Amino acid sequence: MKVKIHTLFQYLLETTDAAPEAIVGFSLSGAPKLGDYLNDLDPEQSLDWNNRDFRGLPELRDHVLEQAGLTGICTRGDVLITAGAAEANYLAIMQLLQPGDEIVIETPGWPQAEVLAKAIGAKITRVTRHEADNWHLPLDQIADVVTDQTKMIFLTNPNNPTGDLLSAQEISQLVKIADRVGAWLLIDEVYAGLEWDGPRAPSVAGLYPKGITTGSVSKALGLQGLRTGWMVCPDPELIMDAVILRENSSEIMNIMGEVIAEIALRPARYALAMDKARKEGRANLSEMNAWVDAQDGLDWVSPRAGLIGLARLPDGIDSDAFARRLLAEPYRTFLLPGSAYDQPNHIRLGVGGGAAVNLQDGLARLSQALREWA
Repeated sequence: MKVKIHTLFQYLLETTDAAPEAIVGFSLSGAPKLGDYLNDLDPEQSLDWNNRDFRGLPELRDHVLEQAGLTGICTRGDVLITAGAAEANYLAIMQLLQPGDEIVIETPGWPQAEVLAKAIGAKITRVTRHEADNWHLPLDQIADVVTDQTKMIFLTNPNNPTGDLLSAQEISQLVKIADRVGAWLLIDEVYAGLEWDGPRAPSVAGLYPKGITTGSVSKALGLQGLRTGWMVCPDPELIMDAVILRENSSEIMNIMGEVIAEIALRPARYALAMDKARKEGRANLSEMNAWVDAQDGLDWVSPRAGLIGLARLPDGIDSDAFARRLLAEPYRTFLLPGSAYDQPNHIRLGVGGGAAVNLQDGLARLSQALREWA
């Protein structure tokens, strides 16, 4: 098995040294500082592992259940703390899929499942979200393509990268579709809690014995550098399989990631942080919507949740060429081309980062680049 690079990561690698002066497409909330947590940290904290549980700090796992609305539905034993949602997805996919198994994925969507499924030699079936339908997931198509050979359905909710949002009723429909053939249903919730249009959907781990919920502190809380996330699943065998695989890769969680994440997810502190993230996200989204409306030939479906969305470029502009030109002088502005999500005539716009990202400056440069494109 060889994991091959995806277009999204390749572009990030190639542009790491570009030193842009502005970023249009920030995908996470403004990052807190270490000093924000010092009063709650114990200077005698050992830098060994937590010495309590291979699944993660017990109180951190309790917080994970509470923020997901799973307290009393799932148990602490159903939660595994991981190195971000990416590791949670990795552990589930690698332990559940075998060569020849079928996985159903969405496009556009988070590309990790496709990259890993190709490396495993699994059969990949794609269900397409269409811009004309406001990027909404076509549940009827999922019902049509799921067969007795389907081992897993992998989705994101809120959707990454379009910001579409599935309702509680639609999650229930997906559970019925998966249960019909005994397939695993994994829903990545890294943007949960940042809903602009509608309530947070229930987590699938509380609805289905083969439901897997993954998430992290990276996006809504801006704590990407902690590399702390989770997998929640009521199937004890899957959780143990994930622990076994992690023992042979990262082995254990980093203690500082666990400790700071536990502080960040304490209910009172979490509520304040989420209020701040939603306030700043809404303000930036309002600014972004007004800016898009003022651009000739540029259009987007405003995200219903999360911090990113896809904007369609004017006819004749290739997203790769445009993104690279925008990164150069005189614009010095970074954004992701839509080709990273198989949408070559789109660009990814983001409203994360709070007030510190100076969104107005970045959008002004983007406007200039659109006007001067020839």
